[in-house]
Amino acid sequence: MKPNRTRARLKAGEAVVGAWLGLPTLLAARYMAQLDFDYLTVDMEHQPIDIETASAMFGVIAEGGVTPLARIPWNTPENIKRVLDCGAHGIVVPMVNTREEAEMAVAAARYPPQGIRSVGGQIHALNFGTDPGTYYARANDEILVVVQAESPQGVANAEAILSVPGVDAVFIGPNDLLAQMGKTPRMESPDPEFVHALEHIRTTADRFGVAAGIHTATYEQCNRRLAEGFRFMAIASDARFMVAGAQAELSLISRPGRQAAAEEVLRY
Repeated sequence: MKPNRTRARLKAGEAVVGAWLGLPTLLAARYMAQLDFDYLTVDMEHQPIDIETASAMFGVIAEGGVTPLARIPWNTPENIKRVLDCGAHGIVVPMVNTREEAEMAVAAARYPPQGIRSVGGQIHALNFGTDPGTYYARANDEILVVVQAESPQGVANAEAILSVPGVDAVFIGPNDLLAQMGKTPRMESPDPEFVHALEHIRTTADRFGVAAGIHTATYEQCNRRLAEGFRFMAIASDARFMVAGAQAELSLISRPGRQAAAEEVLRY
C-alpha cells in the first residue's frame, strides 16, 4: 500500500505546499497533478463538484503522485465517508469550532475501533495502489485529517480542538475568519485581532504536534508564512492561476481606446 506522503511529511515535522481545485474537470486536475505540489484539495464546499467528478479527480491526482484531499461541504459522517470511499487520501473539514466537532470528524475518518467509518467500496484501495483488505487494515494510519479554524469561536477553542487525538493539521481560512470577525474578507490583513488569532493557532498547534497552515494567494505570502512556522500551506487555486496568467498577458497587449480593468482577480 502506497503511503500518504503528505501525512508522513507533516508527521516528520516538514512543511508541505498544495493548492485548491475548484474547476470540475479532470483535465485541469491532471495538469495540476503534474506539477510539484505535495497535495491538491478538491473543493466540494464552495465549488460545483459532485461526488462522481470528485472521485475521478482523486484518481488522476493520485496517479500523478500527488496526495488527493477533499474539502467536504460540511462536517458530517456521510460527507467524510463518501469522499474517503471514493478515493480521497484525506479530508479538510470546514468550520470546526468545538472539541466535539473535531472528535466527530476524526471518528468519521477512522475504521473501528478508533472510529465509526463503515466498511465498503474498492476505489479507495485503487488510489493507494493496494487491495481492499490491505486498505481496511492500514487506512487508519494513512488518512489525513485537517480541521479548519475559521471563526473566533474556533480560535478561542484552539487548545480543546487541537488536543484531539487524530487531528493532523489545522488550516486557517483567512476570508472566513475575517468575515466571522465582522471584518472585510481578504487573504491578508494587518488587523491586530486577526494577526493575534493566527499566532495563537500556530503556537497552539505546535504544542500539540499539529501542523498549522493557511491559504495564501502568492508565493511571497506563502514564503512568509513558511518562515513564520506554518507547515500545511496552500497557494491559490486552479481557477486563480488560469485567470491571473491570462490577465497578466492581456494587460501587456496594446489596445487603443481600452484600459485593462484594475480588479482583483480571484480570492482563491
